[in-house]
Amino acid sequence: MKILDRYILKSFLITFATVFVILFFIFILQGIWLFIAELAGKDLDAWLVFQFLLFYSPKMIPLVLPLSILLASIMTFGSFSENYEFAAMKSSGISLKRAMQSLNIFIVILSFVSFFFANNVIPKAEYNFVNLRKEIFHTKPAMAIAEGLFNKIGNFSIKVDKKSGEKGEQLQGVTMHEKSNLGTGNKSVIKAKRGVLINDANSNILKLDLIDGYYYEDVMPKNYEDRKREPFAKAAFKKYRVNIDLTALNPVDEDEKITNTNTMLTVNELNFTIDSLESNIKKDKLSFADNIVQGTDFALKPKFSGSNTASNKTKDMMALLPLDLQYKVLEISKNNVTSLIYSIDSNSNDLLEKQKNINVHWIVLHEKFVVAFSCLLMFFIGAPLGAIIRKGGLGLPIVFAVLIFIIYHFINTFGKKVAQENGIPPFLGTWMASMVLTPLAIFLTYRATNDIGVMINFDWITVPFQKLAEKIFKNNNN
Repeated sequence: MKILDRYILKSFLITFATVFVILFFIFILQGIWLFIAELAGKDLDAWLVFQFLLFYSPKMIPLVLPLSILLASIMTFGSFSENYEFAAMKSSGISLKRAMQSLNIFIVILSFVSFFFANNVIPKAEYNFVNLRKEIFHTKPAMAIAEGLFNKIGNFSIKVDKKSGEKGEQLQGVTMHEKSNLGTGNKSVIKAKRGVLINDANSNILKLDLIDGYYYEDVMPKNYEDRKREPFAKAAFKKYRVNIDLTALNPVDEDEKITNTNTMLTVNELNFTIDSLESNIKKDKLSFADNIVQGTDFALKPKFSGSNTASNKTKDMMALLPLDLQYKVLEISKNNVTSLIYSIDSNSNDLLEKQKNINVHWIVLHEKFVVAFSCLLMFFIGAPLGAIIRKGGLGLPIVFAVLIFIIYHFINTFGKKVAQENGIPPFLGTWMASMVLTPLAIFLTYRATNDIGVMINFDWITVPFQKLAEKIFKNNNN
């Protein structure tokens, strides 16, 4: 490797490493805010919190890496242009294309590494992250309940004044609200002086023994006037056990570690899962169609020579019936049609949800390749843009980098959301941002390597209109 290649590569790597560390730290802080409710006030040791963040951090790489490459490219090549280093290279016969050669190789290697990371490291980290949360809930069941706050777990909202004990299992001043499944507000309220949490390591059921308390339950009278009085029933107890299902917090069984979540699958596993899901939905569609045909009581082979003949035959048959029977026949037909429409709507919604699940798996599959391509894309946008604007440092480069990345991230998020809802194909939704910005990368690279600059000449559009306007003006004067 020549001295110039080493110098350019070294300058880029130093800037890239600095930017990557800063952005990665910022995104990790954002993750801490997302899970602050799970980490704060839970009596977790430092090692457990470190593991929590360690397993969470890999999923930030697909966001941090492209932005770091974009910003480092603009800063590095902008600095070279601002300090006239590119001018010295060109005077020695070294073009921008040749100056980018060593970095091109590095970015290609980085793209392969990012694909390997997205395909192998991120799924394992996600797997360990979810199972670590599960283990925390099993080993420290009191973690699900914070002091002085109402903690929603399933249909229960629980508040305790104080926790004590080795695992926080001893509770003081317990207040529980059980929500109604009908959505009518609080169904019942339980208040107890003390409580004890009991948890089995192999069970997702958290047992709460309440001691010395009262049980209040709303009563719903049949008479509307009596409802205004808001009656309730009250009972005292010495000991009362409540079973709380923790699967709402952590949907994992001890015997089956999570293996079917799409973000935890590699490319080969996703292909296998997608193939199975698509086979199942095809069978469901065929079964649904058969049920609809059988439910209408129509044979596949027509009974009459034509639709008009069938309609006339039906009218003739109805005319033979008394009026009361005609009414009953029409009422039965109406009910059958209503039932059929309900069945179609219900099955259509079910098939749509299954299709959305397939779309999510396709999106995750394509994202692994998009991460690798985004490294190349951001480099070939940032490097020529930095050479064109001729500004290094943290001023103008940050403005351009943030603006381009916001556009990329917005289009990417929008495309995946629409694709997930079955609005567009998953391939188009996942690659939409790359398709939009790839022409920009080609345009900037072409103009930077040919010393054209970023301004575009629109004379081929404006000149004909100018000539036409001048011709019309002269004719009017004559």
